[in-house]
Amino acid sequence: MVYDIEISDDARRSFRKLDKLTAQRIYTKLKEIAFSENPFIHVKRLTGIALFSLRVGDYRIILDIKRNSLIILVLKLGRRKNVYDDV
Repeated sequence: MVYDIEISDDARRSFRKLDKLTAQRIYTKLKEIAFSENPFIHVKRLTGIALFSLRVGDYRIILDIKRNSLIILVLKLGRRKNVYDDV
């Protein structure tokens, strides 16, 4: 079962600002969970809201995983210290 990855405009802008090595690491991790049988084992559920966080080094990726439609929606990405501010 393969999940499709959709990236929000906010996350896309943040992704473009990253250096190539970090962007490649994040892209590889996203593909890894998209091809996983159970993507929920790779992410951490956020407290109080129905979203998930994926850790890649100092960066966090805020995700929404739609199990019924097999979509992983990347909502936001950034450094750990400020990515949770507006979630």
